[in-house]
Amino acid sequence: MGIRIKGLNLLFGLLAVAGLAGSIYEGSALLQRHDVNRQIKAGELVRSDAYMFEQKFMAAYKLGESGDHKHAVQSYSQLLETGLAQPQQALVQYNIGNNLLQSGLMRRLNDDGSLKDEAKYDLSQARIAYEQALRLDPGFRQAKFNLSLMLLVQPNGIDGLKKEQEGMELSNIPVGLP
Repeated sequence: MGIRIKGLNLLFGLLAVAGLAGSIYEGSALLQRHDVNRQIKAGELVRSDAYMFEQKFMAAYKLGESGDHKHAVQSYSQLLETGLAQPQQALVQYNIGNNLLQSGLMRRLNDDGSLKDEAKYDLSQARIAYEQALRLDPGFRQAKFNLSLMLLVQPNGIDGLKKEQEGMELSNIPVGLP
């Protein structure tokens, strides 16, 4: 009977030590997550290598925030190639759309008041990015709102860049001639 009690005490003691070790591990992981969340809320770059998605996402976000929309879109696109889950892909597509929309709206107009081709391209790509975000996450309300807002402010007749085929030559014969 005494040996059985000593065995049970040893078993429960080992379980208590294992529980304490697990609590210490989870506590340190919680502190690390808290630090990463604090960095994100403060708008700082994430410094922990354990959170690579957040680190790359914040770097791309900071590029867009500083007005470097072209490089922000490139950074987000590189992030898409890392094999993300669908909600993360939707978030990245949404941010690509935001940067392309801002880039398209910042472009200057032509002399006749029409949008430059670069602005048309950016706006059509923003639309595609928002639609892709909604395909990945149909309940993504911010993407729905931004897409509808973009469609309201977008001038009529922009469906992307379409090359005019009039006057193009094929092997030195103008189009329209026999």
